Amino acid sequence: MRFQFALTLQALWTAVCQAAMQHYPAAWGHYDVCKSQVYSDEGLTWDYMACQPEAADMTQYLKVTLDPPNITCGDPPETYCALENPYMCNNECDATTEELAHPPELMFDIEGRNPTTFWQSTSWKKYPKALLVNITLSWNKTIELTDDIVLTFESGRPEQMVLEKSLDYGRSWQPYQFYATDCLDAFTMEPKTVHDLTQHTLLDIICTEDYSRGYVWKYDKTVRFEIKDRFALFAGPRLHNMASLYGQLDTTKNLRDFFTITDLRIRLLRPATGATMVDENNLSRYFYAISDIKVQGRCKCNLHANSCVFDKEKLSCECEHNTTGPDCGRCKRNYQGRAWSAGSYLPIPKGTANTCIPNNIGPVIRPNVSSLGVANRKEARVCDNELLRCQNGGVCVNNVRCNCPSTYTGVLCEKSRCESELGGCGGADSGHAPMTPPSSPRLLLLLLLLGSALLRAASC
Repeated sequence: MRFQFALTLQALWTAVCQAAMQHYPAAWGHYDVCKSQVYSDEGLTWDYMACQPEAADMTQYLKVTLDPPNITCGDPPETYCALENPYMCNNECDATTEELAHPPELMFDIEGRNPTTFWQSTSWKKYPKALLVNITLSWNKTIELTDDIVLTFESGRPEQMVLEKSLDYGRSWQPYQFYATDCLDAFTMEPKTVHDLTQHTLLDIICTEDYSRGYVWKYDKTVRFEIKDRFALFAGPRLHNMASLYGQLDTTKNLRDFFTITDLRIRLLRPATGATMVDENNLSRYFYAISDIKVQGRCKCNLHANSCVFDKEKLSCECEHNTTGPDCGRCKRNYQGRAWSAGSYLPIPKGTANTCIPNNIGPVIRPNVSSLGVANRKEARVCDNELLRCQNGGVCVNNVRCNCPSTYTGVLCEKSRCESELGGCGGADSGHAPMTPPSSPRLLLLLLLLGSALLRAASC
């Protein structure tokens, strides 16, 4: 009897634990749906949500530019020696022969070929003058980075390098990260790693020696700019707490801009030398060669589109929510009834669409009684049960205003009231409950059964 009771108790406890451990991450979508039809008391209506395109390999859509333009090897043909063996000089580069050419397009082709394909620069034949190369990747579109930027070098990683970004189509540049075998000597910066950063210093520009020090020909090939490690400062080591990251991206423009680019620039300042003195008698050992560049991201559409098209060599968002522009950055004509606003990731999991509303979609006659008698006044329609649906549980009253829940405000109840309060939406007085798993009838029933079983056991 006691054994059967123990089994029952164990089963009930397991069920309770499973029901209680339904965390929010399972409910967080990818914001891939902009609107859906739902049934309400008024019938079939549209429910609008924040949305964004899926992340993709953005190297498919870029334009690459090299400076100086004639820095690619092969014109004239040249023979190179291996860095680890100065007597192995059997690598030839010839731009007129397809099998021996190394144009910049080979940095973005399909990997896994044998032999490996790669872009290669001319050798350091003008030493001691620096061998400088700028590789610029341009999208002509704002891009949001979603994963690490990874460069794979075929010739040994450079001893000095800078990764830069632009947010204005290459008109101005800011450093993303410095790389060197000796940060103090190269850039007068203390060496750091991404793991030295905190939430408060995440935007700091650092110099790292992780991807330059030492030299092993076969293994030390990649150089990274760590995007996910920076995300993890808010979302946790395994990015489980994405709500925290989304909240920060929503409310901190500098953080959002940090992960947004229109262009990337790789500045190669000094090639690998094998941690030895430069051999001036064999300068064909020193050059740059890159076999692969990975840039994962998505089109920036301000949470107003879930797809981005590449047409006529240009990326553009397929805008929803009555927005338009390459980034859905303005309201469509005749839909400027309120100022344009980007969508919001919050509240989880659907976010807030912040749709653009018509200037005036038909007057509504509303009686207005004055002290002088009765008169009719025309007012613009503010809400309805279709396009201008009140959000977050708000109720449309006579098509002229939304009756919002106590924790929301705005024309269509689209804003959390706590956003304007001291302490923001994370404060204890914000009116927003902490993110804990909601109780359910199933959970309550299981708790009652467990309590009943314990009472029966006590009576025995």
